[in-house]
Amino acid sequence: MASMKNSPIVQGALLALLAAVLFGASAPLVQKAGTHIGSWMTAALLYAGAAITGLLLRSTTAQEATLQQRHWPRLLLMAFFGAVIGPAALAWGLQHTSGMSASLMLTLEAVFTVALSCLFYREQIDRRVGLAILLLTSGGLLLVLDSAESGTPQVLGLLAVMGATLAWGVDNTLSRALADIDPGRVVLGKATIGVACSFLIATAMGESTFPWLDGLGLFLIGATGYGLSLRFYLLAQRTFGAARTGSVFGTAPFIGAIIAFGLGERNLSVWLICGGGLMMAGIILHMTEQHEHEHEHEAMEHEHAHTHDDDHHTHTHSPMPVGMHSHPHRHEPMRHSHSHAPDLHHAHRH
Repeated sequence: MASMKNSPIVQGALLALLAAVLFGASAPLVQKAGTHIGSWMTAALLYAGAAITGLLLRSTTAQEATLQQRHWPRLLLMAFFGAVIGPAALAWGLQHTSGMSASLMLTLEAVFTVALSCLFYREQIDRRVGLAILLLTSGGLLLVLDSAESGTPQVLGLLAVMGATLAWGVDNTLSRALADIDPGRVVLGKATIGVACSFLIATAMGESTFPWLDGLGLFLIGATGYGLSLRFYLLAQRTFGAARTGSVFGTAPFIGAIIAFGLGERNLSVWLICGGGLMMAGIILHMTEQHEHEHEHEAMEHEHAHTHDDDHHTHTHSPMPVGMHSHPHRHEPMRHSHSHAPDLHHAHRH
């Protein structure tokens, strides 16, 4: 039990699942709160809440690596895809389709994230992880099929949500390189850029007025479903890798569908139950994954939050710090065997 508790696979899966719960719940809630608010203003309000979360949770100590000037081009791209295009497309789609249909369509974010992570980061996907991804995707397809059979699929709305998942898949892939930076500062930087761009577009589109109570609701949804969720997502990527985090995050649509059902969409069917079962099976496969073999570490110099009890950070201090801290450090070449995930230190080929 202790080994399971300390396993990076379990820790990463739990963090990714927390991110999925918060984000999954946001889709049907955004539909309820954003009925009388334009898509761009909806995006601005959501990321205003996310910015406050980043501000409150940013590290004020030396425990985390800070954002550097070289990180800003990537952060700008993340904000463009994830904090401007993605939420605006989702908001428009939610206004033209059911909350359950939109939630289920979000399954494609995991598919895009896994495909892009394998393409750009060469993360290894073995048969077990591949099966988990297949189960998650199949579950999502069954849920979408159930939604299509219910009557009016409202194709344009669903296509807009699909566009949002592609934008967030790109955002997730870009964010992997910043997963070892202070997540609070990454959330704050991305959200602030997103708010500024979305608000300017909303103003130009004549969306500057809205019911304040609905606006407050979107702000609070953004603080948890976008800000806090992104923080957990980045922490999961740190220990779990981009592809596996994206795959577990693929449960968010199912969670959103449950919330939508609780809010009044009574479309429970055999397809929904089967789809949910497949997605739960995918999570179990991820959380019980054991990946251990002899591997080699090449020399590396970088900066990120770390401790000295993981057999990878063998450099010394005077005096030796207690707990998590961050500074530039060097890894000497090493060869050993232990359970690991495709994190910053384990990007080796198989």
